[in-house]
Amino acid sequence: MDRRVHAQRPQVVPPELEEVHAGTVTVGCDTAGVSVSTGVSAPESVFDWIDTRAEARAKAGLARQVRPRPADSTDLDLASNDYLGLARDKRVAGAAAAASLRWGAGSTGSRLVTGSTELHTELEYELANFCGTQSALVFSSGYAANLGVLTALSGPGTAIVADQHIHASLIDGTRLSKADVVVAGHCDVPKVAHALATRGKRRALVVTDSVFSVDGDLAPLAELAATCGEHGSALVVDDAHGLGVVGEGGRGAVHAAGLAKAPDVVTTVTLSKSLGAMGGAVLGPSRVIKHLVDTARTFIFDTGLAPSSAAAALAALKVLREEPDRPTRALDVAQDLAFRLKDKGFRVSSPTAAVVSVQAPSPEAAVAWAEGCRAQGVLVGCFRPPSVPDQVSRLRLTARADLTEADVERAVRVISETGASAGAVSRPR
Repeated sequence: MDRRVHAQRPQVVPPELEEVHAGTVTVGCDTAGVSVSTGVSAPESVFDWIDTRAEARAKAGLARQVRPRPADSTDLDLASNDYLGLARDKRVAGAAAAASLRWGAGSTGSRLVTGSTELHTELEYELANFCGTQSALVFSSGYAANLGVLTALSGPGTAIVADQHIHASLIDGTRLSKADVVVAGHCDVPKVAHALATRGKRRALVVTDSVFSVDGDLAPLAELAATCGEHGSALVVDDAHGLGVVGEGGRGAVHAAGLAKAPDVVTTVTLSKSLGAMGGAVLGPSRVIKHLVDTARTFIFDTGLAPSSAAAALAALKVLREEPDRPTRALDVAQDLAFRLKDKGFRVSSPTAAVVSVQAPSPEAAVAWAEGCRAQGVLVGCFRPPSVPDQVSRLRLTARADLTEADVERAVRVISETGASAGAVSRPR
């Protein structure tokens, strides 16, 4: 049973693009008086439906394209998740190169066969130590970590209560979990409590991001943890956008909330944002991590993280320990960007980490706005349905610790000028 609470949709997504299956239809049978055709398509027509969907996406301003970036660019990057500016740091990139030469380009197998190296073990120890948890387990990506933890910690005998704005990887994890899923309102602790109190299953998980990826707002983790404690539920927190930016020395939002050592809290992180590498990890009680080794399919059956990425993440953690002011700088840049753009009259989120969003009036306007910025050498994220939970298109800006005052001034000028040209009407000041 999946009781989802849907937000109002001010920007309508065409019905043919809604990836929602309302029910099951038996092919060839008359279901509720509706005859279902069993006509066989010719081989060249099997994928004609894709063209229909593509047309609808283009008409709605929702078509996407892959843009390879050059190795060297003079563009101002406000689109990547390299919050601490470590992806090109010589200490981090150098560690990756050295590990490739020593261990090979790939891990050569799954973690339980040949895909675990000394680097993986060291990284798991350092992640747990840095974030203050009992144990950690490294996955090939943050997406794989989220799928693995939700499917391994749930099942038919579990109720999952998820925040309405969780990341797509968490949504997919709930879909694969075979659990009863209830979607509570965004950061709505009373609704979470009600869902837990009225659940029909003994076991329960509450699932949330720490810092939400679209607007950069912070979940009420302490309140959620207390509610979980009252109702015998575990709390699973995706701290992808908190690690490296939030809390003491960038130890993340879970650590900042005093929950790192909680026996009923499990945290997932990514190594591809603040740490400038690749991969993901689950952190929490040792018995949970051991359970994941035995049962998490995205750990057991996936090729292990490349040694170069493990080495890069280790080097980034070392930089974080040596330069604890980097997270503060990233947050300062985010708040400066938000303040200046609000002063220009735009509808801007109030950042609690490195993510800043600026609302656009439509998907088409968001695309035109982002393209205008790109033409002037400023790269910004363009978020449109279905990537935004409230169906409101945005520019998504990511602050970095290595941005200068001149960079911020240039970004604000270009975003403001191109916003007017794209018809992104700002509110009156």
